[in-house]
Formats: sequence, C-alpha cells, structure tokens
Amino acid sequence: MRVEIVDWQSKDEIFLVRNTVFTAEQGIDTNLDFDGQDEQSVHALVYDNDEPVATGRMLGDGHIGRIAVLISQRGKGLGTTIMKALVNEARRRNFARVYLGAQVHALDFYEKLGFESIGERYDEVGIEHQTMQLSLN
Repeated sequence: MRVEIVDWQSKDEIFLVRNTVFTAEQGIDTNLDFDGQDEQSVHALVYDNDEPVATGRMLGDGHIGRIAVLISQRGKGLGTTIMKALVNEARRRNFARVYLGAQVHALDFYEKLGFESIGERYDEVGIEHQTMQLSLN
C-alpha cells in the first residue's frame, strides 16, 4: 500500500473509488458528489498494487471531505492513512486548522484523530452530519 498526494489529473482513479463508495454503495447522486470543487482541491489516493482503493480531498480553505475506502479494503487503517496524509499536507501549507463534515456514524473515527465537534448536526444528501475541526497550531 502507498499513499500519494495528487491533483485532479488523477480524476479517473478518484472517480473509480468515489463512484463505487458514494454512488453505488450509499446511493448518493454522482452530480452531488462531484460538485465542481475537485479541480481546485488536493487529493490523497491510496494504492494497493497500483490499484486505487481509497481517496479523500482537501479544499483550499482546509475543508477535508470525500473520504472513501472500497469495501474490500475497510478495516485496514486506510481512512486513517488518508486523513493523516491530508492533515500533513495542510501543515505543509501552514493552515491554522482543518475541518470536515462527518457522517454521524464516523464521529468516533474522527475524534480518535483529534477532531472536535462544533456546532449543530445537519442533513446533507439525506445523511446526518456533524462539523468537526482540528487545530494545527
């Protein structure tokens, strides 16, 4: 397994993972997932034998999202690998903080990485979410 920080030129690999997880598995409309912000984002991709198996992105303001791990690869720590790669990239870019909208079922995962909940829960694409942040100072 290897993780790489990539840009939108890796869109085919990013699309494969996100479409499998968000559209096929969770029933999220592809047009909602691919919201026009990917070209300006930095992405992390995890490869297993040169096959993309996990991804995530970070917008220019430190917003992390679109964390997706293929079902066959879950339980191997790849979500943590993606998050650490994106947080390290944010530190490299001297961001003061990173933040995200966590699906409520994943709150414990993000809390273990040091994220704290802020604000009220909200609905996004029919799924309950919670804003969380991590200070990088």
